[in-house]
Amino acid sequence: MSIPSLLRPTGPTSQLLALSPKKPRKSTCPISSGRSDPLTSCWRRRSARTTRVRRAAPRDEDSRATAFFVLNYVQAFRPRWLVVENVIHMRPWSRYPELQQVLQGLGYHLREHVLDASHFGVPQARRRLYLVGDRDRQPPPEVAPKSSSPPTVESILDPPDTWRTSPLFHPRRAQTTLTRAERAFATLGPNASFLLVYYGTDGGGGWQDLGRPLRTVTTVDRFALVAHNGHEPRMRMLQVTELRRAMGLHPEFLFPVGTRRDQIRLLGNGVCPPVMTAVVGSLTG
Repeated sequence: MSIPSLLRPTGPTSQLLALSPKKPRKSTCPISSGRSDPLTSCWRRRSARTTRVRRAAPRDEDSRATAFFVLNYVQAFRPRWLVVENVIHMRPWSRYPELQQVLQGLGYHLREHVLDASHFGVPQARRRLYLVGDRDRQPPPEVAPKSSSPPTVESILDPPDTWRTSPLFHPRRAQTTLTRAERAFATLGPNASFLLVYYGTDGGGGWQDLGRPLRTVTTVDRFALVAHNGHEPRMRMLQVTELRRAMGLHPEFLFPVGTRRDQIRLLGNGVCPPVMTAVVGSLTG
């Protein structure tokens, strides 16, 4: 399933293009000469992180090397501005300085920003690296935050009873899940609502309260809502509509096809529009 068939922005100025990163050509993209369109890019994320499995290293290195496809677009379209976004773990990659040097050789003044989406009105704590470039001048030293009070998990949740739930305490419930929940109850109280967080290794104990931004949305289904219905605590996984809000996407961004897993993967690999808007605005404004 291709990304263009899964994610479909709507609106009078929306364009979604499927271009080959190996041989981008101006004839394949409706960008007329003389326009000052910024080039925005992000490459494959999964292998930007340092691998702990030695046998996976060659594959991961090939994946990271897809970052150099950005250069093909830069050489084909010669935009004044460029924005390259990825996880902050890209910085220690051995070839990252080489990528910067090539871009500088093409005439770009570069600057790095590490930005948290929650500082830009997005209800998610999502820190990402933005490498920005300007052919005419040095990019601004900072991207001004847009929000001093970030939205919380509560702001993304669908109304109660929208989705089917199941009892938290169920004979077939995994003990690891119950242990996470017990940690939350011990801190918040027996009738509290909170999220269980899977696939994480921080000091949060496998849960988070609803009064702060969501932890980072990834390509896997990792958040479960626990809420008391007056009789017992029940749980369900966060849904695509809620994760879409957590990414700061406008309701007009549609997912007309694809499985739930496909859609969550796209969201986890996505860029929060309010952050990218602020970054591009800092360059072009």
